[in-house]
Amino acid sequence: MGSDCLFCRIVAGEIPATVVRETDTTLAFRDIDPKAPVHVLVIPKEHYADIATLAQGDPALAADVLATSAAVAEDEGLLGDGFRLMFNTGANGGQEVFHVHAHLLGGAPLGPMLARDLA
Repeated sequence: MGSDCLFCRIVAGEIPATVVRETDTTLAFRDIDPKAPVHVLVIPKEHYADIATLAQGDPALAADVLATSAAVAEDEGLLGDGFRLMFNTGANGGQEVFHVHAHLLGGAPLGPMLARDLA
């Protein structure tokens, strides 16, 4: 991906991040604007725009993102009380950075899935 992708630049070390776990294929780092006591972003190092593209293009890498997410949840002590793993995809899904990333949220009750009734 070009130099305009924020997460590609983090992977390249051009932009600092608070990394909590790194594998050969994934990177997990703290969100700079956390929405929960624990808010970690888990990304593949290779650029894919969203989770659908990743799942179709490289299912094994998608599995790596999930495995890293589970390992971070364990490292952060979230397995007992639970956590939320969320992928925002596209404009209606609220995606802001178009490099697939999982939001790992926990450390407190997270409340309802959506903040408002959409019906």
